[in-house]
Formats: sequence, C-alpha cells, structure tokens
Amino acid sequence: MKKVLIGLVVVLVLGAVGAAGVWYVLEQRLTAFSQTAFGAPAPKVVEIPPGTNPRGVATLLARAGVVSDGDLLYGWLRREKLGPKLKAGEYEFVGPLTPPQAVEKLIKGEVKVYRFTIAEGLRWDEILPLVAESELKLDLAKLKLLATDRAFLKRAGVPADVIEGFLFPDTYTFPRTATEEQVLRKMVESTLEAVKKSPRKAGVTLDLLQTVTLASIIEKETGAVEERPRISCVFHNRLKQGGKLETDPTVIYAKMLRTGTYSKSITRDDLFTPHPYNTYKIKGLPPGPIASPGGAAITAALNPLDCPDFFFVSRNDGTHVFCPDFECHTAQVQKWQVEFHRKK
Repeated sequence: MKKVLIGLVVVLVLGAVGAAGVWYVLEQRLTAFSQTAFGAPAPKVVEIPPGTNPRGVATLLARAGVVSDGDLLYGWLRREKLGPKLKAGEYEFVGPLTPPQAVEKLIKGEVKVYRFTIAEGLRWDEILPLVAESELKLDLAKLKLLATDRAFLKRAGVPADVIEGFLFPDTYTFPRTATEEQVLRKMVESTLEAVKKSPRKAGVTLDLLQTVTLASIIEKETGAVEERPRISCVFHNRLKQGGKLETDPTVIYAKMLRTGTYSKSITRDDLFTPHPYNTYKIKGLPPGPIASPGGAAITAALNPLDCPDFFFVSRNDGTHVFCPDFECHTAQVQKWQVEFHRKK
C-alpha cells in the first residue's frame, strides 16, 4: 500500500511538473508572439461585426493577415483579459504591427473613416450627389427625401421646408456605418454651430433663417473673403431702408426654380419676372438661402462693416468697386461693365 501511495505521489508530481512546463512554454510563446510585428505593408481592412467574441476577433484578424496566428492571439487576449474591451467596427491596419498595436485600435474604437469635402457656395442639389458618390456610398434617393422631409428638418433644427443653405461647407469624416440621416444632421449641426459662434454686431436682429439667407447671397456675390463684410454692409444698408437687394445671384436662383434648369446667364426678362427669390422685384430678403455659405460669409452677415455704401460693381476679376450713391454707381457701371466689355 505504501508503495502504491509513493507511486501516486510521484505521478502527481511529474504531472504537475509537466503542466508547469507546458504553461511555461505557452507563456513564452505568447510573450514572443506579442512582441513580434507581423503583416504586409499594404493596408488591410477588417470588419468586426457587433457581438463577435474574442475567438472570432482573433480568427478575423488572422485571416486578414494582421496577426500570424489566431489561436495565439486568442490566448493572448484571454491572458490579458482584453475580450470585453474590444469594439466592433471597420478597422484598417497598415504595415507590420505587433498584436498589442493591432488590438489597441479595437480597444480605442479607432475605426476606419471616410472623408468628403464640400466647397462653399454650392446648392443642396449639387451637394447631395457629392455626398452620395463619396466613399461612404450613401443612397442619393434617401438623401433627397430627407432634404425635404419637414419632420427630419425640424428635428435637425432647420427652420425651413428644404435643407438649402444648411449643409455647411467643410471636410467631413464618417465611419462606414454612418447613415444618410447622421451625415445630413452633422452638416446641419456645423451650420448651426457656425452661426452660434459668429460675433453679432449690435443692432443686427437677423434670425437663423435670415442669417443663413443673407450669408448665402454674400457667398455667391464675391469670392474675395476680405470683401464680404463690405458686401454685407451694402445689403444691411438697403435692408434698413426697406429697399430691394437687387442681387443677381437671387435672380439666377429664381430662374432655376421657374425653369428647372440652372444657368448663370440672365436676361432683362429674368430681372423683371416676379418671383419670391427675385430681389429685383421683392423688398428685403428672399424666403430662404440660395446656397450653402461658409463660415466667413456667415460672420459677415452678422457682423457687417460700417460703410456708407449702397451699391457695388464688379471689376470682372472677382472684386468690386463700392459706391455710396447712384451717381457714383452709374459711373462705375459705365467704366467696368460698358467700356470694359466694349474693349474686349
């Protein structure tokens, strides 16, 4: 009996030693694995679906060539107790990475983002195709529906029946999971933030819609940033007198709404055809914006320069000559519109 007990003890000791040996070898392998960078230089994109467990994550990363061994990664994740910290999403891995470097992206939720840029002065019907054709691959039909959906516009904070003017010009970044509604809401939020943070001159009482409307006209009138506060001054002076803005970009917009076709060419008939957006026929501001203004135009609308001017004439180079009275204006029209084009 004594011999049997001794034998059993020996077996247990040897088993323990063997287990310890296996554990030691595994620990060494996991440590070496975690310290070794792996992966080709080319970008590798991996989609981690919601609810994927640590073994599934390890398998996906191994299949994509982010790590060399899925089983070892799973063992390392278990050892470090990182499973609960992993976040779902689409991730991009570039170049050789150690397992901790790769997993850190999942822990921080550093998902792959897609960018698109919207320039100042575009209309909503120009902007939405650019958004739809970006790498996000959004549905243009859904974007258009949202752009005129009163319930959505109200939720987003747009005080109008169409999203015109509220798609802020900027460079945007979104994950692949971004929806049409999320993208448009972000663009609207950027416009609202630009209005909120712009300094407002004492006596300027424009509400949100009026601010964006005037800013859109300023945006379309000049590409020279330094001129915008003075262009704004001219319009504010006319508004104070209760007069007409008489600005060509609104006539172009009115013509587009009337005919369904956009054209920068306007005729005498266009100038005198009644329309809510034709500021040669109506007094004050039109019903809404005619394009999406940038931050500089919004600031100019709320913080106009102090000036005596009521007129401005294009120098045909993107800048303007400003005049305080009609006599000056007539002379500058003769010089810069009649004589200039006659010489050409």
